[in-house]
Amino acid sequence: MNSIKSVFLVAERDLYRFWQSKQWLAGQIAMNLADVFIFALIFGGIVRKDLVPDYFKYVTPGIASLATFVAAFSIGREVGMEVRRDIVDYLLVLPMSRLALVIGRLLGGMLRGLLYQLTFLVLASIILSSPKLEQLPILFMTSILLTSSMSSLAIAVSSISRDFNIQATFRAITYYLLFFFSNVYYPRQVLMLRFPQPIPQIVSVSPISLAADIYRWCFNYYTYIDYTDLAMLALWSSALIVLGLATYLRNLTKR
Repeated sequence: MNSIKSVFLVAERDLYRFWQSKQWLAGQIAMNLADVFIFALIFGGIVRKDLVPDYFKYVTPGIASLATFVAAFSIGREVGMEVRRDIVDYLLVLPMSRLALVIGRLLGGMLRGLLYQLTFLVLASIILSSPKLEQLPILFMTSILLTSSMSSLAIAVSSISRDFNIQATFRAITYYLLFFFSNVYYPRQVLMLRFPQPIPQIVSVSPISLAADIYRWCFNYYTYIDYTDLAMLALWSSALIVLGLATYLRNLTKR
């Protein structure tokens, strides 16, 4: 019982710190909203209409997926800073187990992603259409899986090294791989026209791409859902949670 309480106390601390950065939040939300309108304006006239009839509606759920990644990754920057500045030493003297501390950080990152994503889910409901009652559990589950996986990945990447340059390099590589190698901006048909296999296949099974496709169904852009996508997203989430836990615990155990 005390361990569960400790987990929620750590998560509450991280969520409070996130909420305190209102200027950063406003700036990030504005940038992601600009992505929706700018990309829709630019690529709407470039992408073939037979492949994407309404690019504005296509890209909106994708940005909702990408926004979750941006918010959840903020926990990684804080973990990296704590490792570099030895703030971790302070956290280790708190009356809780290391496992409770790590799970609390992962949960805090997940809650950050859910809070940040809310704006974009509302936007998708306005631009496309509101999810039906039977779609809401899938929408909620997708957001939980995506935010938890991105929070775990961020912590794992930021715990690799105490060196800032190495941390920043790995974060940048991870960010751009997930950012550009996804179907947020282009459907799989476009990718298959421009890239040789297996690149389109790899892109289509990335966690950001899987979540974006599920969101497109939840907001009625797609008329059907492939439940295999949800299963694969769950596998991604499980694997990345284990990676985040193991990497962060290893970093704490070495101290």
